[in-house]
Amino acid sequence: MTLGSHTKPKQKLLNAAVIVAALGYFVDIYDLVLFSIVRMPSLRDMGLATNAQFSRGVLLLDLQMAGMLIGGIFWGILGDKKGRLSVLFGSIALYSLANIANGFVTSLEQYAVLRFIAGIGLAGELGAGITLVSEILSKEQRGFGTMIVATVGVMGAILAGVIGEHYHWRTAYFVGGTLGLALLVLRIGVSESGMFANLKTHSKDRGNFFKLFSSRKRLSRYVKTILTGVPIWFVIGIMVTFSPEIAKSLSIPDPISTARAILFCYLGLVFGDFASGYISQLIKSRTKVLLGFALLTGLSVALALVSYGVSANYYYGLCLLMGFATGYWAVFVTVAAEQFGTNLRATAATTAPNFVRGSVVPMTLAFHGLSGKLGVLNSAWIVGGVVITIAVICAMNLPETFGKELDYVEH
Repeated sequence: MTLGSHTKPKQKLLNAAVIVAALGYFVDIYDLVLFSIVRMPSLRDMGLATNAQFSRGVLLLDLQMAGMLIGGIFWGILGDKKGRLSVLFGSIALYSLANIANGFVTSLEQYAVLRFIAGIGLAGELGAGITLVSEILSKEQRGFGTMIVATVGVMGAILAGVIGEHYHWRTAYFVGGTLGLALLVLRIGVSESGMFANLKTHSKDRGNFFKLFSSRKRLSRYVKTILTGVPIWFVIGIMVTFSPEIAKSLSIPDPISTARAILFCYLGLVFGDFASGYISQLIKSRTKVLLGFALLTGLSVALALVSYGVSANYYYGLCLLMGFATGYWAVFVTVAAEQFGTNLRATAATTAPNFVRGSVVPMTLAFHGLSGKLGVLNSAWIVGGVVITIAVICAMNLPETFGKELDYVEH
C-alpha cells in the first residue's frame, strides 16, 4: 500500500544525515574488525599459548557475531517502531562504551562478555543509517548516498589496521570508543526520515520481525538478499582473519600479519564499494552488480588458495583483490533497504547485514571443524565454495530494485 500523503523534500546528496551515517559506519567498522587485528597480541597478554589462540579467537569472534545477530533483531524492530535516529544514538553509545571497557579486560571471561555486548551495539549502526539515507534521498540519488556511506565506512578498518599494528591493543580499543562518543555530539540536530514520520500517523503495524516470514514471497526476498552477502564475510571472517594460518598452510616463507591483511582487504573494499555503487547507478541495476561481484569474489578466493610459496607482499596483494571483489557491500545493503516497505524497512535493512555477519559463526565452526580432518586449505575450499555458489544462485533470482519507489507499507 502506498502512503501517498508524504512528499519527499528535495535533499542534497551530501547532507547531514549522509555525513553522520558515513562517519558512524566508519567507527562501526573500526570496532568490528579491531578484534581480528588484535586477536593474537591481546590473547597472548592474557597468558594463552600460541596453539590456544586460534580456538579461543574463534570463540570470541563467534560471541561478537552472536551479539550482532541478537542486536540486529532488537535494533531493527526499534528502528521501525521508534525511528531511525533512536537506533543511531543508542547503538553507537553501547558499542563505544563496550569498546572502552575492552581496553581494561584482564581475563578471557571478561573479554568474551564485552565482545558479546559490543556485538549487540555494533548491529544497529549500518541498517539504521542506510534506511535513513534511502528514505531522505530521491530514488535517483539514494544509490550514490549509500555508496558514500559504505565507502567512507570501510575506511574505518584501514584506521583500525594502522592503530592496531603500531599501538598497544588496549590503546586501539580506547581510540575506537572515544571516536564513537565524540560522534554522538555530531548527531544532535539530524532530522528523522519524513517517510517514517508519515508512517507513524498512518500505521501502528511497524517493526514486526515475524512479518518477514508471514509471506512466501517476502521470505524468499529476505533469504535471497541475506545469502548474496555471505561471501563477503567468508572473506573477512575466514580468509583474512585467519590469514596467518592460511599462509602457513600455503608454505609462504614470511609471517603474515593479520592487521596488515585486514588493512589491505579493506583498502580493496573502499575501491570495491565505490565501484559497485557507481556501476549500479551507471547500468541501472543492483542485481547484475551483485552477481558480477559474487563471481569475482569466487575467482579471487580461488586464486588465493592456490598461491603456494608466494611472498608476503604478493599475499597482501591477494587480500587487496579479495577486498575489492567483496566490495559489493554498498549495493547489498541498499538492496536490503529497497526490498521492503517503510514499516519493515529498518527491520530488514538492519537484520539482513547482521545475519550475514552472524553467518561467520557457522562458517568458522565448519572451517575449524573441517580443518582438523582435512587441513586448513581444504576446509577453506569447501566452506567458500558452498557459500559463494549459493550467493550466485540467489543473486540471479533476486527482484531488481533500482529506481523503486519506497513510500509504501507491507501488508
